[in-house]
Amino acid sequence: MTMRKTSHSSERSPRPLPALLRRFAREEDGLVTLFAILMILLMILLGGVGVDLMRHERERSRVQAVADRAVLAAADLDQTLSPEAVARDYFDKAGLAEYVSSVTVEEGLNYRRVTVDASHTLNTMFMSKFGQDSLQVPAKSQAEEKVSKVEISMVLDISGSMRENGKMANLHDASDAFIDTVIKPENADLISISVVPYTAQVNVGQDIMNELNVTQLHSFSHCVDFDDSEFDLTAISQTRSYEHMQHFEAGYSWNGYDRENTGRYDNIYNPGCPKQSYEEVAAFSQNAAALKARISNFQPRANTAIHLGMKWGVALLDPSFRAINQAIGGEAAFQDRPAAYDDIETLKTVILMTDGVNVTTRRINPQVYANIDHYRHWSDYPFYWWLNRNVRSSEQYRWYYTKYTASRADALLDNICDAAKAKGIVIWSIGFEVTDHGASVMKNCASSDSHFFRVEGVEIVSAFEAIARQINQLRLTQ
Repeated sequence: MTMRKTSHSSERSPRPLPALLRRFAREEDGLVTLFAILMILLMILLGGVGVDLMRHERERSRVQAVADRAVLAAADLDQTLSPEAVARDYFDKAGLAEYVSSVTVEEGLNYRRVTVDASHTLNTMFMSKFGQDSLQVPAKSQAEEKVSKVEISMVLDISGSMRENGKMANLHDASDAFIDTVIKPENADLISISVVPYTAQVNVGQDIMNELNVTQLHSFSHCVDFDDSEFDLTAISQTRSYEHMQHFEAGYSWNGYDRENTGRYDNIYNPGCPKQSYEEVAAFSQNAAALKARISNFQPRANTAIHLGMKWGVALLDPSFRAINQAIGGEAAFQDRPAAYDDIETLKTVILMTDGVNVTTRRINPQVYANIDHYRHWSDYPFYWWLNRNVRSSEQYRWYYTKYTASRADALLDNICDAAKAKGIVIWSIGFEVTDHGASVMKNCASSDSHFFRVEGVEIVSAFEAIARQINQLRLTQ
């Protein structure tokens, strides 16, 4: 019998590839790990986008900061170099010279405006995977320094109480500081100052009086009495009829002069309408030396009528006063003032200062102030001094009447302040060593609480300086 040896292999035959793929498809092991890998990849990509965005913002902030500094320096009116060269130099020093797209300079007599456009292309590190190969880094900045055409009325209290505590001397110093801060060579023909000193009245002077419809009773002084309705208006009319204020001194003691000894009239020293030439209104001036010299002569006079001072301070800013200004032949540079209220190039502002409160104001009965002999008589003798010597006390009330009570004067002040604010006039008010009531009245008049200063002593100088600093502003506009 023949035996056949059969050989058996220990290795299994390999399975076909399709079978392996089917088995792999059925396997569930490892699915969580795959999902995690996909999420990690996605997070890396999104994080990369965030990195690109942060790089973009950092670069934008850097370019914007340089642009802001560049335009502020270039717009400075005191800058004597080329504004464009200054702006570009800032970028050059920051290593960003090639970023500047354009520098635009606009300037005129009283302003300079500089605009810088800059941009840069930032290549992305991660966003390119999504097809965003770069990001634009834009920056735009504009700065303007502008000395507006400014019309200022300084309405200053020179009433009798200013003789106390050195207040008049402090006012002189404060006014000097204000004028020196505001009127500078670079502001020539841009800023005008009108000075309105007031006591119980405001002496507008012969020239202005001649342009008004006033029947002039005498030549001793030039004050105008208004009806109450006039305090609702900012304007002074050249056609409306006004009253010439009586010239008299409401004093109780004789000044020692007599018409028979002097051979002339107007011997009273302290009339309700101040009579000295330096006490008249000074309209639209930029002569700093002349303005300071005028104010340095101010002396304490009579009593207080804040509403009358404010009426004239506002009137000097009303466009209707332009015809009067031209007629009286003021400074040539300011013949077109006051400007229209809608002139965006002109700032109109009043600085109203007092050290007291409104008081009751009286006038002589028209029956005893009716002819030239009456005018001359009361220009020689203090009113109450003469009454006490010649009229029984029980009859004295017939010789005068009340023009304004203190409360009525306060109300009229409110009216003219409101009328001015409605026209866009900026009102600064200064209460100089005033009572709480006086402070309240002055604060109500101001354009806002921050436009009111309550000061003591030499603080008045700081108040005037603070107001003056508002004239010239440098601001970032974009």
